[in-house]
Amino acid sequence: MKAQLFFLMTILVLGSLLTTHFWYKLDNNDRHVEHLQHVAQRKSLQKPSVTCKDCNKEIINKVSKIYSEAWERKEDNYNKFRSQLGSRCQGFDKAIITQANTPVGSKLVYDGEKKRTLQVNQEIFSTFAKGHPFSNKTQQTCAVVGNGGILGNSSCGKMIDSAQFVIRCNLPPMANGYEEDVGVKTDLVTANPSILFDKYGALMGRRRKFVESLRSYGTSMLLLPAFSYGHNTPVSLRAFYTVEDFESPIRPVFFNPGYLQSLALFWRSQGLKTVRLSTGIIMASLALELCSEVHLYGFWPFSFHPHYLHALTNHYYDNVQAKTKFHAMPAEFDFLLRLHSQGVLRLHLGDCEPGGK
Repeated sequence: MKAQLFFLMTILVLGSLLTTHFWYKLDNNDRHVEHLQHVAQRKSLQKPSVTCKDCNKEIINKVSKIYSEAWERKEDNYNKFRSQLGSRCQGFDKAIITQANTPVGSKLVYDGEKKRTLQVNQEIFSTFAKGHPFSNKTQQTCAVVGNGGILGNSSCGKMIDSAQFVIRCNLPPMANGYEEDVGVKTDLVTANPSILFDKYGALMGRRRKFVESLRSYGTSMLLLPAFSYGHNTPVSLRAFYTVEDFESPIRPVFFNPGYLQSLALFWRSQGLKTVRLSTGIIMASLALELCSEVHLYGFWPFSFHPHYLHALTNHYYDNVQAKTKFHAMPAEFDFLLRLHSQGVLRLHLGDCEPGGK
């Protein structure tokens, strides 16, 4: 009897110890998880930091060397590169879908989904640009404005606005104090459909907020990649109809997927390996066909300043990171830096001189 009682008490004590140990570990794990969440939250609130991962020493050395000398436009290099682009991509005539280059009955092949096609019917055709989008003439100077954090406190606004033709990417904000750094003039602005989904509910509900956000772009063209992926088409058409319904002065136009495919093949032949070209390099390429002189602003894909090495946000207006890994921004920048050094285009990295000169 005593032996049985001793055995039972031993079981109870062991059970108690095991239970205590279990709850201690569980509580410890909870506290550990809570600690990790706190650290992550704290880190997310810190300013962007310079890390070795971000530091491409080779490119930094190139930038330092190239910017130690005054930039000089080299006409022969510019003409040669522009000729290559024009013969392979024909962006001046084909970058934007028009009723002249894409008649009823044409078959559009989506550049992001090669097996997806769309036959142009009368309703789709009616949304295409009726005339030549670029007025059949070469612009003297073009400014392509990226959204990199390097534009913050750059005082480049006047210089950007002095260009004959100004291209902006993905509906960036220009008011509320950004004007001095990025300017206010816009002739063409792109809109990634993801912005229409994220900020405007895919235009399925109230649409006034979207129309009001377009006012700062005046009468510029609104360029949409409506035929890159299947899910882009309905929301891009809703954007077109929204602009029409609200009688906005902005002019919606659509990227030609054939042009985007040709441009991707062109850059691949130059050695650029990427899943998809970024909007920035697409617009820089188009500008090289449209303009005699091309200036790039806000094109810097790193989290530190090239001259001062202080931390930068991802965009000049926020620090939201890209959601996808489709683009090879540093590799693209390296190619643009080569074109800068060859005198084909000019990269503005850093502050503009007082007065925007």
